[in-house]
Amino acid sequence: MMLGEGDESWITDRLGSRWATIETSFKFHASCRHTHPAADALLELRNKYGINHRHIVHIKAHVYQAAIDVLGAVQDPTTIHQSKFSMGFVLALIARYGRAGVNDFTDEALGDSINQKLHDCVEMVLDESIDNAYPGKWSSRVVVTMQDGTVYEHLTDVPKGDPGNSLSREELTKKAIMLAEYSGVMTEAEMENAVKRIWDITEVNSFSAEFK
Repeated sequence: MMLGEGDESWITDRLGSRWATIETSFKFHASCRHTHPAADALLELRNKYGINHRHIVHIKAHVYQAAIDVLGAVQDPTTIHQSKFSMGFVLALIARYGRAGVNDFTDEALGDSINQKLHDCVEMVLDESIDNAYPGKWSSRVVVTMQDGTVYEHLTDVPKGDPGNSLSREELTKKAIMLAEYSGVMTEAEMENAVKRIWDITEVNSFSAEFK
């Protein structure tokens, strides 16, 4: 219905034997999915080499064409929504804080001079080999150049949260709690209790009794 065209046989493809839940991706970062491969690559470099954001002079994100089509329009984000579709802003958060969570996308963060400086260090370029592998692979190669001339590089083939690189239970629980607190619908303790019950769902005899 959304595509306008499609193969109706997909609706019943392996019905009863194929479980799409295990093919589902979870978003590790609170931004457009096209930013995730590069964010993961930069995070890997930051964690592995202890990169200090103050010493970064350039970040080059090698991406596929679809990422440029979606993200390329946001050169200078001025709203929180736009910042989630800005490769420069997302990588600025990763470089500085080592995360790009829902609480990191704020008006204050947008106006922060350090974040703006890091944003301006980011360049997004089309990589033919990465583009040829898409959409089978959502990949990105990130190259970071430091003030002393040191260059770090990492390729992400499978973004964090995809079926081939899924989130752990601890990471899923942490995200669920963070989102519940962000929305104000539950306290941390309430969400922890709810998540525990969900993890133990195979032991539940009565949903009405367990999930009141």
